[in-house]
Amino acid sequence: MAIKTIITEPNKILRQKSKPVELVGDEERELMNDMLDTMYNAKGIGLAAIQIGVPKSIIVMDLSKNEKNEPRYFVNPIATNKSQKLSTYEEGCLSVVSFFAEVDRPSECDVEYLDYNGKKQFIHTTGLLSTCIQHEIDHLEGILFIDYLSKLKKTMILKKLSKQKDRPDRIVV
Repeated sequence: MAIKTIITEPNKILRQKSKPVELVGDEERELMNDMLDTMYNAKGIGLAAIQIGVPKSIIVMDLSKNEKNEPRYFVNPIATNKSQKLSTYEEGCLSVVSFFAEVDRPSECDVEYLDYNGKKQFIHTTGLLSTCIQHEIDHLEGILFIDYLSKLKKTMILKKLSKQKDRPDRIVV
């Protein structure tokens, strides 16, 4: 298992659409393990493969708030039956460092996916799980949470992110 570099905005890789996985094998499981290590190291709760430069439709998440990790694996996830009712969460992203914004998303959705072993699964999501899975599925489509913001706010964030990239000596704590 290895900790990978997380790609940060602005970077055209983050705008790529991820490709479906045909078979969940050892290579995909190793990727998911590396993604989890990377996510835990960055203190995140979700990570899409594209965020480490791999355009595969794979997501890992862990919403546990205790010391025991409870990882979740989603291969080829599809969100369906999104509720009309919206919920608002302040979202951040490991690829949009140091910026947070309130985003409205459907409060519930169903998700079909393959698990760590390639077995087809189905879950109904609510609350933070629903928001997080929708955020990560957006990554698979080349969409970032800042795309939901006003044009002005998004432009300001992108300018600041570009300046941060121009100063690699800066340390984000």
